[in-house]
Amino acid sequence: MGIFKKIFRITDHESKKVPPTFYSEGNSLVIYFRCKKCGEKFAAYLRKGYDLITNYDDSQACYFVNKEFIGSKCFEKINLLAEFDEKYKIIKLNLTGAEILTRQEYEKDE
Repeated sequence: MGIFKKIFRITDHESKKVPPTFYSEGNSLVIYFRCKKCGEKFAAYLRKGYDLITNYDDSQACYFVNKEFIGSKCFEKINLLAEFDEKYKIIKLNLTGAEILTRQEYEKDE
């Protein structure tokens, strides 16, 4: 099995069955997160045809998104930078100022 991991570059995220970071809902990808400073919860809906930008660089990422969020409870900036392959699978994710939530964590106590 070790050789197949090297050949196909299966990441730890895929092999450990970690809950998804982005959820597909129709023509959108949704990510849930919480501000580290004030605890405000966010649900960011990113439309595939509008918010995701085609990457024309010589990178393995076909799409990327670079968004900034500011909540209503505090003025702390939350930055989201993500790269996706042609099937909208996450390749790289950088979320600063917040922690990622699952859909269940987001809906809890709402």
